Order: sequence, then C-alpha cells, then structure tokens
Amino acid sequence: MFAKPFRVKSNTVIKGSDRRKLKGDISAAFPSLSAEELSELVPNKEELNIVKIYAHKGDAVTLYALHKTPLFFEVEKRLYPTVYVLWRYPALLPAFTTWKPVLQKLIGGADLMLPGVVVPSSGLPDVKQGDCCSVTVVNNRAPVAVGTATVSSAEMQSLGMKGRGVCVLHTYMDYLWAFGDKSNPPSLLDVEVEEQGEYGDELAADEEAEKYVEEQQSAGETVTDEACPAVEDLNLADEEENKGEKGNEEQEKDEEQTPQAIMDALLLQCFLHALKSKVKKSELPLLTSTFLRNHMFSCCPSGKQLDIKKSSYKKLSKFLQAMQHEHKLVRVKELSKGVESIVEVDWKNPELRSFNIPETDVEAASEQDGGEGEILYHPPEITTLYSVSARLEPLFVDANKSRKGSALQPAEVRSIITEYVKKNELVDENNKNYVRITPTLCDCLLEKAEYQQVETLKWDDLFGRTLERMQQCYQLVFPGQAAVVRKGHIEPIDISVASRGSNKKVTIIKNLEVYGLDPTAVATAMQHRVQASTVLQPIPGAKDKVLVQIQGNQTHQVGSLLLDYYQIPRKYIQGLDKAPKPGKKK
Repeated sequence: MFAKPFRVKSNTVIKGSDRRKLKGDISAAFPSLSAEELSELVPNKEELNIVKIYAHKGDAVTLYALHKTPLFFEVEKRLYPTVYVLWRYPALLPAFTTWKPVLQKLIGGADLMLPGVVVPSSGLPDVKQGDCCSVTVVNNRAPVAVGTATVSSAEMQSLGMKGRGVCVLHTYMDYLWAFGDKSNPPSLLDVEVEEQGEYGDELAADEEAEKYVEEQQSAGETVTDEACPAVEDLNLADEEENKGEKGNEEQEKDEEQTPQAIMDALLLQCFLHALKSKVKKSELPLLTSTFLRNHMFSCCPSGKQLDIKKSSYKKLSKFLQAMQHEHKLVRVKELSKGVESIVEVDWKNPELRSFNIPETDVEAASEQDGGEGEILYHPPEITTLYSVSARLEPLFVDANKSRKGSALQPAEVRSIITEYVKKNELVDENNKNYVRITPTLCDCLLEKAEYQQVETLKWDDLFGRTLERMQQCYQLVFPGQAAVVRKGHIEPIDISVASRGSNKKVTIIKNLEVYGLDPTAVATAMQHRVQASTVLQPIPGAKDKVLVQIQGNQTHQVGSLLLDYYQIPRKYIQGLDKAPKPGKKK
C-alpha cells in the first residue's frame, strides 16, 4: 500500500475527545496492550497528529503520528500498527517468519507467499482469515511488515504451504516508514528459528518470491525491487558489516557532531543548492514557504530528511534571518502581515559561487524538478511544410522537382517557382517585378473570374497564391529518430482553466502527446511542484490521447514546467494568459 509515494490531504493536531476515542479503538483492536502501555503510545499531554492521506492507488488512509512518527494507520475503519509500534511491542501481533531476501520483494509491493514462510518447531501462529499479523526475518523477532492473513493457519497447512499467505500493507523502508524518523529495527534474536533453517531453504524461498513477482507482473500488477529513495541499505543484521571504509569514516564523523549541528549543515547545503540550481531571478519575490517546499526539500540528499525543528534555528524565519545577516546571501522582506518573501539574492556572494552541487544529488534533483521520466526529454525540431496538391501538380512536374503529395519547405517552393519562371522566360520585359501568366499558371493559380482579366502577377503574389493552394503540414524530428511528417497545422499544447463543483478551479492540459511528452510524467512532475492532486482522463473522439487535470489554477506552474524544463517554444503553448495575477488567490 505504501510502496509508492502517497499524497497528504491534511495534517492536524488531534482533539481531546478524538484522543480518548483513539485510545478506546486501540484498546479494542489490541487487547493485549496494558493501560500503561496504551498511555505510553498515546500520551495525554504530548502532540499527536491526525494525518489524512491518499495512497498511490487512491485508498483513503488515516495516520496517527506522535512527534511525526506514525504509530497506527486506519484503512476502512480498521486500525493497524506501524513497524515503529511493533519494534516496541513485537508480540502485539502473531508473526510469520521469512528469509531476508524475501523482504526485498515485500518492500517492492509483493505479498508474502507461503513457500517463503519459515515454519518453527512450535508450528505456525494461530490466525484466522483476515486477522492482522506481522512478518519477521530469520534471526530477528523485530517485525518488518504488517498485513492480513489471506487464509487461516489450518488452511495454510492443508494447502501444503503453497500460494499467498499474508497480504502485506506496510513494510520497513516503504514510504510510510519514511514518513517517520527512518530508524532501523532493533536486534531481537530468535534462537529457535536461527537454529532451524538452512541456507538452501533461503534460496528456495527467494526463488518462490521471484516466481510470484513474475506472476504478478504478467497479471498486470506492478512490483518493483526499489525501496523508498531515503533508503541507503537493504540489509538488517549485516548492515554494519557491509559498510565500506568510506561509510565508516563518514559515520564516525557524524557521531562527533551533535544532531543539531548535522541538521544545520544540511539546511545550509540545501539552501545553497536551491539558490544555485533552482531559483531564477524572474521568480523573485519568492514566498519563503514556497522556497522551502518547492526548492529546498527537492535538494535534500537521498537518505536524509530535512527538518528545521531539529536544527538550532527551530523556525524557517530564524534560519533565513541568519542567511540574510550573517551570510549576506539573501534579503527577506515581510510583504504582508505574517507573509515573508525572498526579494533579493546576492548571486555574486563568494559562498554561493564556490558551492558545488553534490554529484550524488544532481541526478535526483533533475528527476524531482521535471519529471519523473527516466529518459531525458529533448523537444522536437518542428518545421512547417507544404504538400503539393493535385491542382498544382502540373506546375511542379513541369519543374521536374516534385509530384502530388510531396512535402516541401517554403524556401524550396520559392526556389522551384523561381526556377520555373526563369526557365520559361516569364519575367515581364517592361517590369521585372511582374511575371507573365501562362496557361499552366492560369490553371494552377487563378480563379475562373480572373482568366480573362489577369495577365501578370507580382512575385510576392505568385508565391503567396502558390502556398495558399498547397496543403499545409508539419515535420517533427526527435533526437535519434526518423522525421515524421503530418498533415494540417500542428496543435499547440492547450492550457485551460475550468470550474468544477462548488466553483473549484482545475487546470487542464491537452495535446502533450503531439510533442512527445508523456502525460503521466507531466502529471507527476506537476504533482510534486504544486502538491496538488492530478488525474488523467481520455479525450472523447481522440484516439490514444489523454488530458491532464490538476487541482487549482496552476497555469503559471504549468507554463514554467513546459517552457523552462521541457524547453517547448512559447508559440506552441496557448493559454498562458490565464495565469493568475501576482497577489491574487489562485
């Protein structure tokens, strides 16, 4: 459920009545928790938040987070503990044990298959179909996944331990785990399981997991081996042993610094990175909240989390004041009450000029900035062409150049007509600005009413009439691909703003496919930029075309993405004038 990023709809502090109700719900769902343990999980006087999210498949989920660490999540009015809770109370749920290689498949979105379950001498845990249960790995009782049993324990045995065993909802190192403090599971040795298994069984279990992933993919489901981008290592017990010398040195260096100093350094790094590679002069003044959300967060290195409250500054305003007065990098001004903006950046500041963007972050930054497509996009070369029509074919055949249907550039058309005129000596002797009309030119270029009246045409009129009677088309050339010629005028990318229920605005983008743009990639890029929901909808009557719909009037951000990142020429984008004026509500 959380193998892919989710969208946060709201994040609010829980009320006293809701806190009491949550305690009651937790106690009813997990009766093994004592009153003291329940008070530790849901303390009365500490900040507890309700976070409403939408998972990547559209499921509505409610999170309950203490100090920004998710403790429980609720799906369809049923509570489930996160791995953070289970690390404190590992016996809270019945647990199935599997081999470490299978964990990688679970993180990617697969369910736990019964061939991958290690059966201890005491037998399988007693569960019924639909019961909430956890998954552990061999040698460690700390749960690494939470889900529901697909069948009862008795049925698992009767099935010969084949098929699906646990429908996995949440795992260590998925995006729900990354929403918390990203800590690793504790080491809780399980001697009984450790003495039992053999490595050959582990390989067999891994092969079964691979087989199941292939079955899921063939069925149209997506399962990947990728974990959350914040993850640096997939190993559990062997994590420290697999670290290289360089990793050990960096770890020792970090241990010498306080957590506040480390966060201060990360803030400064992301700040300089954002100024150097993200912010443009044309964007100023830039709201400080926008700068943090759209620029600084996207510059945070993979495996780290930017949290101003864990720094010595505590607030963004204090951090920016330090950047203004101590580092002389920016000038911050309160444009309206309680609303601050960055109004000036000292691009010549030595500290900013000497800052080098970390190599490991360049690729990640480019992906977050524009899209989420792995292949670097290059705009096509667009050329307007004219196709020889049946009426003009005698003129072009006589010139021994082209036949009906041939696509020519305007310069080529002009050259052919000029050559035809000179070859047939049609330039007026009295005025060289005129061309004498022959029967061929008369049939090709004149209207019937002009047959007896027009004897000469100016050069410009001659060229103009020729192009008017040709069919316009265009040629697209994408890097590394053969040229594609299509009839008609090229459709511009259309940006429009429409009203939906309750006068809510939505931004609609059409014709992205004409320019080789993937609507899914554009939708994902916009979702990251503006933190608003996006949907794809088929266009009626247009085969293989979809429109992108974004919540709110996002015309300015769409224009910025298309012009600055995708490098689409402005003349091929219509609707940019619908962008809201500065200072007005979108």
